[in-house]
Amino acid sequence: MFNLLLVILMIPLLIFIFFLFIKFKSLMSKEKMSPFECGFDPFSFSRVPFSLKFFFIGIIFLIFDVEIIIILPYPIFLINKNISLFVSFFVINFIILGGLIFEWKLGMIDWLK
Repeated sequence: MFNLLLVILMIPLLIFIFFLFIKFKSLMSKEKMSPFECGFDPFSFSRVPFSLKFFFIGIIFLIFDVEIIIILPYPIFLINKNISLFVSFFVINFIILGGLIFEWKLGMIDWLK
């Protein structure tokens, strides 16, 4: 039984290593490592300036989205009237509120400064 499990696990691993080796060879070819030049002068810079405000808003959204996912099951857990769940619910809410106040004080939430 153990030998069968070992074979079942080794076959995908060997296939993965084989394809990784083939892919690595194709990524390191001379044509792919040389820069592309078409002969035209660029009309603008290749890197466009990016506002960090969009990045901060996206990070804040992701953080609060995950925190909301953590909070959503708590009403179901509070049906049991367990005091430890009740305390943990308020601790998580105070951590979220503290993060919101901290971001507000840093000015990360203000769109126009």
